[in-house]
Amino acid sequence: MTDASTTASVAEMAERLIACPSVTPAQGLVFDALEQMLAPLGFAIDRFVAGEAPDGPVENMLAVREGPKGSRHFAFAGHLDVVPPGEGWTSAPFAPETRGELLYGRGAVDMKGSIASMVAAVADLPADAGTISFIITGDEEGPAVFGTRALIDRMRERGLQPDLCLVGEPTSVHRLGDMVKIGRRGSVNIWLEVEGTQGHVAYPHNADNPIPKLVAMLAELDALVLDEGTEWFQASNLEITELEVGNTAHNVIPALAKARISIRFNALHTGAELAARVTEIAEKHGGRARPIISGESFLTPPGEFSQIICDAVEVETGIVPELSTSGGTSDARFLKDVCPVIEFGLCNATMHKRDEAVALPDLATLARIYARIARAALAH
Repeated sequence: MTDASTTASVAEMAERLIACPSVTPAQGLVFDALEQMLAPLGFAIDRFVAGEAPDGPVENMLAVREGPKGSRHFAFAGHLDVVPPGEGWTSAPFAPETRGELLYGRGAVDMKGSIASMVAAVADLPADAGTISFIITGDEEGPAVFGTRALIDRMRERGLQPDLCLVGEPTSVHRLGDMVKIGRRGSVNIWLEVEGTQGHVAYPHNADNPIPKLVAMLAELDALVLDEGTEWFQASNLEITELEVGNTAHNVIPALAKARISIRFNALHTGAELAARVTEIAEKHGGRARPIISGESFLTPPGEFSQIICDAVEVETGIVPELSTSGGTSDARFLKDVCPVIEFGLCNATMHKRDEAVALPDLATLARIYARIARAALAH
């Protein structure tokens, strides 16, 4: 396939996916579109809905093309859901539009464009090269309770065990190929509350103001130095993300004060350990804590898999990627329990922004990179 035909083919598939509104949790049409792309390539499609409200239902897809018995299994993983587009777009967010060399639309880089490149990558791979699978969820941008975790359960039920997995998140920063994510920090969000006794500000002896207690609690938490980082991870950080009293009266001492903190942590900690530490501080100040652990930190140590990816990137772009664990979380935090997992994809400058856009040449280049990665991963 020529460069021009590859670009046209990947762009057409990306447009078809973008044209399906799929604000998280995604269902229906966008999965129809992907199924129509993969089925003619020999993939057996398993679509299922998992979970109930409030975090479900969520649609997921497990598409598998079986190779010869005993052959290696390489998995592509990603998500078809997108964040809400918001207002002020130059063109309609779900009406893909090409202007110059840029394709605009919600999901262009995060991550319908990458999924289109994955499909193009496997189109020319011979069926006897090995087993290829697509692990696709409709709920990565949302609670992620019934998405990839449900897909992992489905894979285990079917006895499917990939040898390696590539997640197509937009990891590149300035140029396609300049960064590969070999791990991620963990994430825990903690809701804090301090109860008091409501009263008149002129009679404080008849009330118990919870705000000073909460302020003291947050000051102690904000002063924590969790660590100085490691060889592969930046320092863990604790951020205060919300304060709430809800007191609309100027002369009333409130009965309740609330806050929320978010901790992104490296491999020196676990979510449970950090939650217990914060809970102890909260209780010392007369409050309580409710933690929700979104995921633990993980690292796929540099080695054979990362070298396969770096070699493919260098051949197609001339760039030697930086191996990094920076940024937020992704569904790789679940997939790391299945097999070695690494993230690599498009430039992330416009993800989640108004007028999200991808460079059309990058889509074609990414397809070639993905094809090289898949061939090498199946051959090892």
